Amino acid sequence: MIWDKMRENIFFKKFINYYLVILLILFVFLGGIFLGRQSGVSTNQNFVSGSVTNQNMRSGFLSKNANFDLFWQTWDIIKKNYVHQPVSETELLYGAMAGSVASLGDPHSVFFDPETTQKFTNELKGNFDGIGAEVAIKNNVITIIASLPGSPAEKAGLKSGDKILAIDGEDTTAMSLDYAVNKIRGQRGTDVVLTINREGWDKPKEIKLTRQTIKIQSVTWKMLDNDIAQIDLRYFNEDTSAEFSKIVNQIIAKNPKGIVLDLRNNPGGFLDTAVDVTSEWVDKGVVVYEKSADGKLKANDANGKALFKDFPTVVLINGGSASGSEIVAGALKDYKLATLVGEKTFGKGSVQTLFPLDDGSSIKLTIALWLTPNENTIDGQGIEPDIQIKLTDQDFNENKDPQLDKAVQILTSKNANK
Repeated sequence: MIWDKMRENIFFKKFINYYLVILLILFVFLGGIFLGRQSGVSTNQNFVSGSVTNQNMRSGFLSKNANFDLFWQTWDIIKKNYVHQPVSETELLYGAMAGSVASLGDPHSVFFDPETTQKFTNELKGNFDGIGAEVAIKNNVITIIASLPGSPAEKAGLKSGDKILAIDGEDTTAMSLDYAVNKIRGQRGTDVVLTINREGWDKPKEIKLTRQTIKIQSVTWKMLDNDIAQIDLRYFNEDTSAEFSKIVNQIIAKNPKGIVLDLRNNPGGFLDTAVDVTSEWVDKGVVVYEKSADGKLKANDANGKALFKDFPTVVLINGGSASGSEIVAGALKDYKLATLVGEKTFGKGSVQTLFPLDDGSSIKLTIALWLTPNENTIDGQGIEPDIQIKLTDQDFNENKDPQLDKAVQILTSKNANK
């Protein structure tokens, strides 16, 4: 709520300033025409066009030095005059810090309070407190996609296809997926009650689950038909590099005819992990460049054995593939080591560093941009697939996957043409 209000206030101030500037420019423009006519200068004569100077000049108060006493004046006014007293100084402080970062206008630069910092750190480590169920909206109903092995969801018997009709008694009809996930997650040891309906049941049942710390399995694999290995990479967490390395050896032992690397809906994670994964295909050279504020490029080079470089590979991507996923996809595309199938990626190609503060809060700040080995910008651009195929809602509801089908077709065709 604090965040939304601050964004709203910032937008309002920018809105007012914008129109004041427009009105001033219009006034000056009309005044200039008036004075020109009064002095006998014709507005129809030919003239050599000039240039606009100071285009980067900040308007009004933004071009002046600011006195930090203004901050304390604002603080004092709020403390003394706000209608709902007492005012929490802690909330004022955290709100001010959040507003400072928000003023950058960068959606990826964020201030985290201590609690949010802990949650963010845990997720990067591959941990969260919840029931261990993957959920999605299917046929307009929040549905269990899978229960993680050994999780409270699996122990309670939740199965793929189970429909969640209510969470702690709150009807899930028209509930957003993010909101539902946040309601299901919670502190370890606490309970959540899901109202579940399953095909074949006479009526829905209420199932109580006790939340536990869930370890996210960031990478899994399986053999498909025609001796093709499919790798599902969901995150680039702390343990992904080690787990991926184990999987590489397991797949090599099977000697597959091709590899499908599924990066769909992978939001990214650690840069080093993305480089490690890419290095299983790229034997040497740049995996990704970091472009800093001064325009300098820092190369992040391949560091692995490239055990997959001789295996035909198809990478599946979509609009949910971001950050680390785009690093991997962009590098394999530039080096022509894989065919990209699916939809254009998200376009989140910036580098964030987490700066810890003394009280346990932190600032996640953008410090650089990512470029592919061919120096193509990822941020705001995304990675285009070589073969564009959409996965529609109807496909999802009917358990169809035309993107994966196309990947298998490509790899099967390559083997047939050998």
